[in-house]
Amino acid sequence: MAEVEVYSERVDDVPLLVHQQQRMGIPAVLDGVIRAHGNRKGLSIGWLTCLWLSFILSEADHRMIEMELWAAGQLETLSVLSPQPINREDFTDDRLADVLRALSQDQAWEEVETHLGRRLIRVYNLNGDPIRLDSTTAAVYHDADESTLFRYGRSKDHRPDLAQLKVMLAALDPLGLPVATLVVPGDAADDPLYKPAIRRTRQVVGQGGRLYVGDSKMAALSTRAFLQAGGDYYLTPLPQSGEGTELLTRLLEPVWGKKQALERIYSAPQGETPRKLLCLGYETTRPQQVEWNGRLLTWQERVLVIFSPTLVKQQRRGLQKRLKRAEEELRALTPPRGRGRRQWKALPPLQQAVQAILKKRRVKGLLEVTCLQEVDRRHVRHYGDRASRIEERVRYVVQVRRNREAIRAARHRMGWRLYVINAPTERLPLAAAVRTYRGAPIIERDFRRLKGRPLGIRPLYVQRDDHAKGMVRLLSLALRVLTLTEYVVREKLKQSNEALVGLYAGLPKRETVRPTTERLLRAFKPITTTVVRLPGQTIRHITPLSDLQRRILELLDLPLSIYEDLALQAMPNPP
Repeated sequence: MAEVEVYSERVDDVPLLVHQQQRMGIPAVLDGVIRAHGNRKGLSIGWLTCLWLSFILSEADHRMIEMELWAAGQLETLSVLSPQPINREDFTDDRLADVLRALSQDQAWEEVETHLGRRLIRVYNLNGDPIRLDSTTAAVYHDADESTLFRYGRSKDHRPDLAQLKVMLAALDPLGLPVATLVVPGDAADDPLYKPAIRRTRQVVGQGGRLYVGDSKMAALSTRAFLQAGGDYYLTPLPQSGEGTELLTRLLEPVWGKKQALERIYSAPQGETPRKLLCLGYETTRPQQVEWNGRLLTWQERVLVIFSPTLVKQQRRGLQKRLKRAEEELRALTPPRGRGRRQWKALPPLQQAVQAILKKRRVKGLLEVTCLQEVDRRHVRHYGDRASRIEERVRYVVQVRRNREAIRAARHRMGWRLYVINAPTERLPLAAAVRTYRGAPIIERDFRRLKGRPLGIRPLYVQRDDHAKGMVRLLSLALRVLTLTEYVVREKLKQSNEALVGLYAGLPKRETVRPTTERLLRAFKPITTTVVRLPGQTIRHITPLSDLQRRILELLDLPLSIYEDLALQAMPNPP
């Protein structure tokens, strides 16, 4: 009797992810840039990366050992999806480490980002404007002493006790598509990262007439001059210190004197709904000049003076909390005398502790702190050969009082921010500029995806610097898949004026016009192929696609055959 072998494989969203990456050109671009060693056998770097990205996005896991185990259970499916022959040895950790080492090479990665970015802009008809720039840190449990990448620095994860690496990202609005990814040591300052990120972005989107949006760390005059010299535009808030504070005080004088009218700025242009009040503001101009490459560079800069009702509430609540915490901490420095309670017997160390608290809570000048000396005298009777005496115990006590006038002045300035922009008013009027900057959470969502699920850079399971750099870049490719897939589906739904139904478990009738890629992928679970091996042939059966799954593929311009081909009948067994 002939032997019959029957087994099943989970397919789920893997065909969708593989073909979406093919359409984006990820394997083709990688294979076109990264030339494998002449003795290398098996899958190319491009196709190994494509299948690894499919695992990461499908399973929310970037561990190499898990990838090998996953591929071993998917070989039948992967062999159909891949145009190159594959076997289990293609997914061992040393082969995957080859991918990380290749992506860690700066010159090769720069070429990959450039070619891939240009292709995506052309294929998906993206205009590449505006470009948003920002950085984040990723804390790791690695040893900083043996690394040049993992360093201690200012942590955006609120973990200063852990080493970290830093990622600088430039992303296209409105989809948040990364076009430039810089991986630098965790102790690197943010300000110097903007110029390299802009240079890399210009290689993708071109130079001249592009708008770059960033936070106050992009407001360095050298960065603004760099963009102006290249014919590009910037939009950034000024820091709330130094020059920014003095300029804000001067520009608010006509507002307090009721000589300057304020424009009401709404969340959407007139005629669109819903529409709510965002802020009030006005704009003025000032000349700027800087010496640039041996010549004097001059231009007119617009200064936007903006008041946000939401911001003023947040800032005032925050100020009250900081004042209260500072008062509690200052008074706790000098508790009443008692067993185990520290007493300050010298003034300079106490003054240093006071200044540290004022700086930490950002209330310097808002609290008046006085350090008083207390002397406790007591009479000690004579004992034996010791004469009676008066002993003195000296300690210092902190007294705290709120500076009402300074607090009132600080509260008066709250809610106001200054923004600078060099784009002409015809290109970006005041209201449009404010709405453009308010889109900043788009890039923050990229960071949430990169650091949390499904990409999960935290925790980072690789130890070597080159592997870590390659892993971050690999995950940035996965981030491109997430953002572009989501953008394409949302745009198609918008054009057809329809909504998707059935993406929410337990709510079969709930509609959405803004589905996330994570929910779209989840809609393809579970899909299973059953493989029956008979003498001389292989028969496959696949779970039929639901109406929702078919509609998602249609929205992504992916044919149903990417799943149907997995169920071809009477396929001959390989020799």
